[in-house]
Amino acid sequence: MLGPLVAAIDQGTSSTRFLVFNAKTAELLSHHQVEIKQSFPKEGWVEEDPKEILQSVYECMDRTCEKMTQLNIDISNIKAVGVTNQRETTLVWDKETGEPLYNAIVWLDLRTQSTVERLINKTPGRNKNHLKTGLPISTYFSAVKLRWLMDNVEKVHEAVLSHRAMFGTVDSWLIWSLTGGKKGGVHCTDVTNASRTMLFNIHTMDWDPELFKLTTMHIKRCDLYICLKCVTCLFVFIYSYGTGCFLLKNVGTKPVMSDHGLLTTVAYKLGRDKPACYALEGSVAIAGAVVPWLKNNLGIIQTSTELEQLAADVGTSYGCYFVPAFSGLYAPYWEPSARGIICGLTQFTNRSHLAFAALEAVCFQTREILDAMNQDSGIHLSQLQVDGGMTSNRLLMQLQADILCIPVVKPSMPETTALGAAMAAGAAEGVSVWSLNPEDLTEVTSEKFEPQINPEESELRYARWKKAVQRAMNWETTEPTSIFSSVPLGFYILGSMFMLIGAKYIAGQCESE
Repeated sequence: MLGPLVAAIDQGTSSTRFLVFNAKTAELLSHHQVEIKQSFPKEGWVEEDPKEILQSVYECMDRTCEKMTQLNIDISNIKAVGVTNQRETTLVWDKETGEPLYNAIVWLDLRTQSTVERLINKTPGRNKNHLKTGLPISTYFSAVKLRWLMDNVEKVHEAVLSHRAMFGTVDSWLIWSLTGGKKGGVHCTDVTNASRTMLFNIHTMDWDPELFKLTTMHIKRCDLYICLKCVTCLFVFIYSYGTGCFLLKNVGTKPVMSDHGLLTTVAYKLGRDKPACYALEGSVAIAGAVVPWLKNNLGIIQTSTELEQLAADVGTSYGCYFVPAFSGLYAPYWEPSARGIICGLTQFTNRSHLAFAALEAVCFQTREILDAMNQDSGIHLSQLQVDGGMTSNRLLMQLQADILCIPVVKPSMPETTALGAAMAAGAAEGVSVWSLNPEDLTEVTSEKFEPQINPEESELRYARWKKAVQRAMNWETTEPTSIFSSVPLGFYILGSMFMLIGAKYIAGQCESE
């Protein structure tokens, strides 16, 4: 007898999983995973098909239940389902037909850069940080994606005007669909996802009319059918290496604003009458996403395992540094104009060095946000706990320990994000099959990676990485460029023009004489 079971839908940027856990032991009993396709209609655009996302959830649920039946596990013992999802990814659908009105715009997408620049220009002192939301004004968050959809997709615009448009992040789309869809589906989100929209005031814990006015202009929130019900937290992070990577630090029941480029976000709210807890977060756009780029765009690897082997073959980047700013740079810079660069190349550089530099890039980005976290909190982290798909790369974990100069701890069961969602769901009011009391929690076994290089070498490599980052800055902008935007160049060109005009005039005078 296994007792009560709790499941989790883990809908990530590159895949969907459905996992079932034993609520008493936290043992993972069964799971299934389906990859999600991304499309890139234009440079900087990243989209996914909402129907494919939903179908992948159905498939994962069906296949997991089949596996459990084969193991003679009674699926009727599943008492709750938690949801963890790719945040900020934005959808609008028709509440009457249930049909998506456009593809989901993925959190990595850059099409709203001009909108972001206009919003920043409206703020006093062009300050990109917004204290109500705890977020910088950035292409990362949902509100600017929503604004683009309303301005550029006729179906969305018409649905808004006729009060049929439903907006949400991926969790909202899944929950609405799974609870009946157009036949009475529940349109809700939790406070953690809401806090990533740039429409939610993290101090009042409610949607904010001024934020709607700032980002969606003339559209009222009721016009958009945006009055989403905010429920309790459905997901938990430690430090996750996935498509991107994200470091969160619990700062308690009062929000702490960062002075070093981090986000202030809602970490969780585990009950209707419980207080919200906040976190400082460092967000990196490109971590695991570098693997399909090396595979599909450059063709230098076939699998993620091959990436680890290539890098291990040389054990060094040989002075090559890779800044994968494909979607600009997130924390701590929040610079959408940055673009990816590879520098330090010589005739000796080969694909193995580039593979090593790609793994190092993930570690250097982690170091940047960990430094910011230490500065904001005044407390230096003694070790880093990690989860996510990339943690299976042992070389990456060792590199991370070397560059951070602290141990990296990887749990033996790496699905801690899904486990956190299951725990929150199992502990919810009316379910109560999973105790969150510390003394009741199962001890998790883990593997520890200790630093193996001296701190001086780590600092040298990190300093060179920082130089590479500066060279990636201000690469792309929506502002029209002009040859006169550079003052010295402008003077040079104007001077040359006057000299040519003068020379022609003198030549003409000579001919007339």
